[in-house]
Amino acid sequence: MNYKQEAFRSASETLVKNLGRRNMEGCFCETAAEAVTAILSEIPAGSSIAWGGSETFAETGMSDALHMGSYTLIDSSDANTPEEARELFAQSVLSDYYFMSTNALTLDGELINIDGRSNRVACLVHGPSHVILLVGMNKLVPDVAAGIARAQNVAAPANAKRLHRNTPCGITGICAQCFSPDCMCSNIVITRRSSVPSRIKIYLIAEDLGY
Repeated sequence: MNYKQEAFRSASETLVKNLGRRNMEGCFCETAAEAVTAILSEIPAGSSIAWGGSETFAETGMSDALHMGSYTLIDSSDANTPEEARELFAQSVLSDYYFMSTNALTLDGELINIDGRSNRVACLVHGPSHVILLVGMNKLVPDVAAGIARAQNVAAPANAKRLHRNTPCGITGICAQCFSPDCMCSNIVITRRSSVPSRIKIYLIAEDLGY
């Protein structure tokens, strides 16, 4: 018996109930491949799809699967000018499906996200018809304080390295509550409830994924 998997499954049962109380939907998947298959079965062909910066989105194979499908993809990396980036963001806000992960997820069902430009958290809060989160169970934390600490001292330093940002956390690996030009912590967003029932759906995956 894989006791780690069993522990993840037990935690997911609690999480799914707590997410439901908050008008969010949870779904437990043993593997990333299982999650990708389940998600693709729910998205109609021709849907417009956008996504925020997320290593999990790539690691799970979700990005590749969507690029091989019959969808209208809104890729912010296609922008060559600030004007094009603004236009693509506007399209993302009106997309049918928006994909992202989360920096942390509490046992009580709260999402914690920290963002620099904040396009990702903006679409989480309002805009796209459906928001799908791919979340490795490694991002589970006991409470909001632990979630913020995880975002600042685990996710942010790794992302600073990945994105070549000149921040104190990228140099030392520890948040310095900085105001540097490359600061990645402009907004801290705690999602405690969805005002639209089931608009936000979280796929809980029993793997270590993302930062």
